[in-house]
Amino acid sequence: MPLTRVSLRRGKPAPYRKAILEGLYQAMRETFDVPEGDRFMTVTEHDQDDFVYGADYLGIQRSDDLVIIQITVSNTRPTAQKQKLYRRIVERLTENPGLRPEDIFINLVEVLPENWSFGHGQAQYVK
Repeated sequence: MPLTRVSLRRGKPAPYRKAILEGLYQAMRETFDVPEGDRFMTVTEHDQDDFVYGADYLGIQRSDDLVIIQITVSNTRPTAQKQKLYRRIVERLTENPGLRPEDIFINLVEVLPENWSFGHGQAQYVK
């Protein structure tokens, strides 16, 4: 159950934002065994003063087209699977909407399965 948050500078058209969400969803389905319909995603746009980033942190030259992706998931996947997800996200988002690999920042947040409630005030993953 990924919960995906995407942050970017204000001003990109709706099809651009939609392509990012679709690419992320497909990458997660391909590499993280995310089931059909397990799609909980938001995009937040920020004004220039509210979107600050290290333009060359770790020697990576980022631009104002930077997209910050935070994906919260249960802590059930090995490192190799996470790395496969990162690569697939970059492949998909460089293809459509045409992001540069340097402008794709991914943060994976892992939580225990009992930290999810999908509705009704219940922790559905608690057995």
